[in-house]
Amino acid sequence: MRCPAGAFFLLFVTSPAIAQTQVTQANLTYDTYAAGLEVMQMHVFFGIGPWNYRINLNYHTTGLVGFFYRGQQVNTVRGNWHDGLANPLEFFGDGTWRGQQRRTLIDYDNGVPDVKTLEPPQDSEREPVPRAMQLHTMDTLSALAQLMRSVELQRSCTTTVHTYDGRRVLEIEARNAGTETLQPSHDSEFSGQAVRCDFEGRELAGFLIGQDDPDHRRPLHGTAWLAPVSLEPTPLPVRISFQTRWFGEATMYLTSINHGKLMDAAPN
Repeated sequence: MRCPAGAFFLLFVTSPAIAQTQVTQANLTYDTYAAGLEVMQMHVFFGIGPWNYRINLNYHTTGLVGFFYRGQQVNTVRGNWHDGLANPLEFFGDGTWRGQQRRTLIDYDNGVPDVKTLEPPQDSEREPVPRAMQLHTMDTLSALAQLMRSVELQRSCTTTVHTYDGRRVLEIEARNAGTETLQPSHDSEFSGQAVRCDFEGRELAGFLIGQDDPDHRRPLHGTAWLAPVSLEPTPLPVRISFQTRWFGEATMYLTSINHGKLMDAAPN
């Protein structure tokens, strides 16, 4: 997936008490490149409020990757904040990959995930995830929301979370790596200063059948740069570089941002 980043400095002159009363509503578009070729396009709605959050994500493969591995996916999550941490209420995923539809619906009861829908079923392609490993997890979009809120309120992204998408459990560790200046690029609409967060993800359970081996347990690394853009109070991802087992190293660039529909200002 070029915005001036002067608004970035507002992050450091706004007190946490004020920041918590503000709401971020933004629609962002990203293009992802690997080996110089576009491989994926993504549209994301971020709604981050003082009491709750909502993220809608829609992406599809493009270029040669789209030709050989055609797929599209829509994921949504809604949740609230509990003691400063993301508390998902419902996660939904619907996609089609290589002609096969995939659907997931997870409800949460006090942080405990309850998988309502999982198509295709787990045992048709992956090893089972022990119930004990599902507890105290969140979906990946909630993990991203928590990272963004941590940068907004604490000026740090150092955290460790376990994510569960109904199929597998990942451990994601993020650490603060200071501030960097991203240079102008024809691939991106953003340039300027951003908080750098280095992270690594490691699969713990739910491996594809026959792939629970040292190579698939090896962590994948990446870096996310976050900054307030278009005067949005919450730092948003403006660039993400990451390793994949599909096509190696990839980088996601922010290409456009528009203000979105307002969330509810208070919880129900």
